[in-house]
Amino acid sequence: MIERRLHGSVLEHLQQFPAVALLGPRQAGKTTLAEMIRADKPDSVYLDLESPADRAKLIDPESYLARFEDELVILDEVQRVPELFQPLRGLIDRARRRGVANGRFLLLGSASGDLLRQSGESLAGRIAYLELPPFQVSEIEQGLHDQLWVRGGFPDSFLASGDRQSQIWRRNLISTYLERDIPSYGTRVPAETLLRFWTMLAHNQAGLLNVSQLARNLMLDTKTVNRYLDLLSDLFLVRRLLPWHANVGKRLVKAPRTFIRDSGLVHALLSIGTLDDLLGHPVVGGSWEGFVVENLLNAAPFNTAAGFYRTGGGAEIDLVMEVPGAGLWAVEIKRGVEARPRRGFYRACEDLQPDKRFMVYPGSDRYSIGDGVEAIGLSLLVSDLLATAT
Repeated sequence: MIERRLHGSVLEHLQQFPAVALLGPRQAGKTTLAEMIRADKPDSVYLDLESPADRAKLIDPESYLARFEDELVILDEVQRVPELFQPLRGLIDRARRRGVANGRFLLLGSASGDLLRQSGESLAGRIAYLELPPFQVSEIEQGLHDQLWVRGGFPDSFLASGDRQSQIWRRNLISTYLERDIPSYGTRVPAETLLRFWTMLAHNQAGLLNVSQLARNLMLDTKTVNRYLDLLSDLFLVRRLLPWHANVGKRLVKAPRTFIRDSGLVHALLSIGTLDDLLGHPVVGGSWEGFVVENLLNAAPFNTAAGFYRTGGGAEIDLVMEVPGAGLWAVEIKRGVEARPRRGFYRACEDLQPDKRFMVYPGSDRYSIGDGVEAIGLSLLVSDLLATAT
C-alpha cells in the first residue's frame, strides 16, 4: 500500500468541516484512500452511488442518514445523485445544533464542474474541496520516477507487473471513459470522434491550443470542440494552462497551452509502451514537460496562481507560479541532463523579475548555472513547494 500524501490533509479537513469533497479522475485511488480513512473509523458507513442497491437506500436520504449522526458517512461517486446535496445541508445544520459539528460526510467525485456548482450552492460554508491526482513523484521512490513518467500515476497502471500489462490497463481505461463514463454524464459524443480529439491533444502535448485547427481536422465547429475540451477538463483528464498576464508593454500570447494530465494516458493514446519507445518519439519533450507541470502544480500550496509567459518576440517561461508567502517563481523545463535555459527565458525574467528562477532537469541534484538560475531535479523542487505550505 502506497501512502498518499493527501491522507493527512483529508483527516485535518474532516476535523474542521462537516463535509469534505475528495475529487479526482476515476481510478486515481479515491476509494482506496477512503477505505484507509475508514479503517481508523470502524463505525463509518460507505455507500457507492453507482450501485442501485446503495442508491435505493437513499430514496429518503434524511431518514436513512440521520441514523449515522455520530459516524462518518462516505458517499462515493456523489455527482451521480445531485439531489442529495440539499438534504445533506439539513442534516449538517441539525447536527450542528446538537453539538455534532464536523467530520460528518466524505464525498468522493470524479467530475468537478457540476459537483462543485451543486455542492457550492447547497453546502456553502460547510464543505471543503481536495483534489486527489494519480500517484505523484512525492509519493514514489526516486528510482521509480521514470516508470511513473512512462506508465502514469493511475495506481493499477503504475503497479502493473510489466509495461505491456500497464498499457493494456490504460487502453481499457480510455475505452471505459469513451463508451461508458462520458455518455453517463448525458453528453452525446461519438466515441470515435472523441478518441480522435483526445489523440490530437496527445500529439500536441504542452502545445498552444488552436481550436480552429482542431475543428477543421475533426470537421466540427469550434463550439463543439470547446465543449469536448470542457468535458475532458471537467473529468480531470486535461489541463488548460492559461497565459500569465503582466503589464510589460509587450504583445503576449493569449492562447492557453493544453496538457493531458496523466503522462501514461498520453503514451497509451500514442501507442508508446516503454521508456525506450518514449525517448525516441517526437512527443518526448512535451510529455516530460507535462509530467513536470502536473507534479509541480499538484504540490503547490493552496491559492498558488500559475500560468506560462510568452511574448510575440520570443520571451518565454514554461511555468510561472505566484506562491503564497514565497513570491514569483519562474520555471524552465528541460529534458537534457546538460541542457541550459534558452535566451528567451532570460529575456522573460527581465520582464517579470521573478523571486526565484529554476531549470528542472531529469536529475536528482541542485546547483547554480549562473544568472540567478538554479538547475534542480523535479523531486527537489516538489519538496520545496511542499515546504512552503507547512
